[in-house]
Amino acid sequence: MKIAANFLRMGTESAFVVLAKAKKLEAEGKEIINLGIGQPDFRTPQHIVEAGKQALEAGHHGYTAANGMIELRTSVCKHVHKMYGATIDPSRVLITPGGKPTMYFAIMLFGEPGSEIIYPEPGFPIYESMINYSGAKAVPMYLSDKNNFSFNCKEVLSLINDKTRLLILNNPQNPTGGLIPKEQIDELAEGLKKFPHVAVLSDEIYSRQIYDNKKMPSFFNYPELYDRLIVLDGWSKTYAMTGWRLGWSVWPEQFIELVTRMAINSYSCVSAANQVAAIAALEGPHDFLEDMMKQFTRRRKLIVDGLNSIPGITCNNPGGAFYVFPNVSGTGMTGEKFAEKCLYEAGVAIVPGTSFGKSAKDFVRFSFANSYENIEKALEKIKKIL
Repeated sequence: MKIAANFLRMGTESAFVVLAKAKKLEAEGKEIINLGIGQPDFRTPQHIVEAGKQALEAGHHGYTAANGMIELRTSVCKHVHKMYGATIDPSRVLITPGGKPTMYFAIMLFGEPGSEIIYPEPGFPIYESMINYSGAKAVPMYLSDKNNFSFNCKEVLSLINDKTRLLILNNPQNPTGGLIPKEQIDELAEGLKKFPHVAVLSDEIYSRQIYDNKKMPSFFNYPELYDRLIVLDGWSKTYAMTGWRLGWSVWPEQFIELVTRMAINSYSCVSAANQVAAIAALEGPHDFLEDMMKQFTRRRKLIVDGLNSIPGITCNNPGGAFYVFPNVSGTGMTGEKFAEKCLYEAGVAIVPGTSFGKSAKDFVRFSFANSYENIEKALEKIKKIL
């Protein structure tokens, strides 16, 4: 049998490969500290769980509108207005099973042979994977640890040409934890005025995981771009709801019907009960977020200081998310060799930098979405094998 050629161009997300290896070692009786997977180690807040249970009891068992319940889309609009002062009509909101469908829909909407899509590297691997799948040319926007994984606005704008259809940004970033400052976003938004043919996908899934009392530089702050702006966010990271598979995105009015049609053709709609729980998340108490960020802040200091104390490793202080992306070349190993040694000799699961782009061969990603005690233990184990 012959399959379509575009499937052979599709990549994967290596964090799940590392997770599978770690689970296999655990099944063999070995102790593994998992600092590889990118999900909060907190329980979903109880009021959200209760809302989901009550929704099932109340009979929310059937299909909903493909773009999501109007009550939830309205709740998203209230949230956006509260956070950024932006006024968004619920008709422009799409509720999705996680954040990835928004990436997929946006890339498939603009990507085809002969077109170009700019994406961050190192970056979330699904960007490049889906660009290649679409047949478009994947144009990397390189991020460097020398400026804390921000970008140079002039360099980004220089990548745009007549074939460019879409620019993908992620802020705060996975895998680096970098936070692009508002000044750079301001300059980019101004520069994009010269390129009205280029759409923007702003992946803001880590919008509530920002440190040092800094504000989120959201693209919602630039209404002049609304006619070509797609914003991706969701519940997975903020509310510790990765397994609930809930995301939301805001689309230009001219594209929402097309992407809703894509939803109908792929997953029909998101679980009704989960959508009710999502309303409770947005409109309920948020005090748990403060506690979560206090713990992440404490862990961030531990892992940054701990890694920088190991000869051969240099680690930036992340401005957002719950990742660090240290350079390990001083150990004499590539990121892949280092990650393999950590897993099989120290029992610590991390992800090699090349999972996020070929340019990151000297790096590895640590997730500090694990307990303080486990991070301490993992650092000691790594020091011992080195």
